[in-house]
Amino acid sequence: MSPTPQRTGPRRVFLHVGLPKTGTTYLQDALWANKQVLRERGLLLPGARRRHLLASLEVREDPGLARRPGDTAHPWQDLVAEAQQWPGDVLVTHEFFAAASVEQVRRVVADLAGAEVHVLVTARAMPDLFISRWQEWVKNGARGRIDAYPPDGPRADTGEWGWPSFDLGIVLERWGAVLPHERVHVLPMAPGSSEPGELLRRFLGVLGLDDEGLEVPAAAANASLGLVEVELLRRVNAHLGDFRSAHDRGTWIRGYLGEGGVLPASREKFRPSRETVADLVARGERAQRMLREEGFDVVGDATLLEPGDLDGRRHPDEVDEAEMLACATEAMARLTGDVRSLTRERDALSQAPSRPPRLSWLRVNVRGRGPRTG
Repeated sequence: MSPTPQRTGPRRVFLHVGLPKTGTTYLQDALWANKQVLRERGLLLPGARRRHLLASLEVREDPGLARRPGDTAHPWQDLVAEAQQWPGDVLVTHEFFAAASVEQVRRVVADLAGAEVHVLVTARAMPDLFISRWQEWVKNGARGRIDAYPPDGPRADTGEWGWPSFDLGIVLERWGAVLPHERVHVLPMAPGSSEPGELLRRFLGVLGLDDEGLEVPAAAANASLGLVEVELLRRVNAHLGDFRSAHDRGTWIRGYLGEGGVLPASREKFRPSRETVADLVARGERAQRMLREEGFDVVGDATLLEPGDLDGRRHPDEVDEAEMLACATEAMARLTGDVRSLTRERDALSQAPSRPPRLSWLRVNVRGRGPRTG
């Protein structure tokens, strides 16, 4: 009997494509923290974490890829090349993959020829997801009102902010046009309704793994802004025209103003207009019909995708000037405290003769503040 030929290339490739604001950062934190352990169990996360972000830009032919710092040459192909050298399973994860067009999905699957390709989609109720997405858009420098989201433009069809990036029905339609529906795995979730490791266990279960022996991080603190704070930030963005790069927006607008503790934390929830809510409910119902009728693999409780009650919440247009002034006043006081702390640190470093001056005073690190990714 002749020997069994050595397998080349991965057995299965799992693409976790989002949706954004559905626990993706928590899942990615857990996966990357346990990269070596997962490798020992047969699952490869190729490359480095940032390479997966860049790969999602290459797949979607995003012109912004060339403007990103560092090595941006062929990140997707780099991941594919490493995967081809691995005989087990492979996982690639970034929420920006979600908006890929049908043709882009076809090319992804063709690049992975020989492997069994699966897609994992974490999802949540459409109205809540929409509100989180608009807030994230504002935290990344946007100036548009909530009912003007998502933005129109040449990148609306495959960009990271358009409907195809977070409308579950569109994502299922596109990825399901190329892959067998039983290989499209949808994991419903409801933020705050369960302990954080439960979503991770379901996620790992799709991969045939469990969380035994893994270092599971604590859930990230809820960095959501309340109604008045997000409306104030939206108006401030109109005066930040010089913050054009993704790095500037992510570090200073999102990381510092949006999530760095500069703004108060009222946590007041809000809603879009009644017309927008009706559209969102209809989009959610379409996705739920697809899950019931078209053979997609639902991993968890599909009723978590049903919209909650938004009655009693205010619309951002209902914020009055007195509320805005109070929020802005508190933010200015915190900004002044930060400037004083950073100036003292800079002065202390410049006066220390035993070591050369450093630029650590440029870091956004006051009271534990700092940029977050994903």
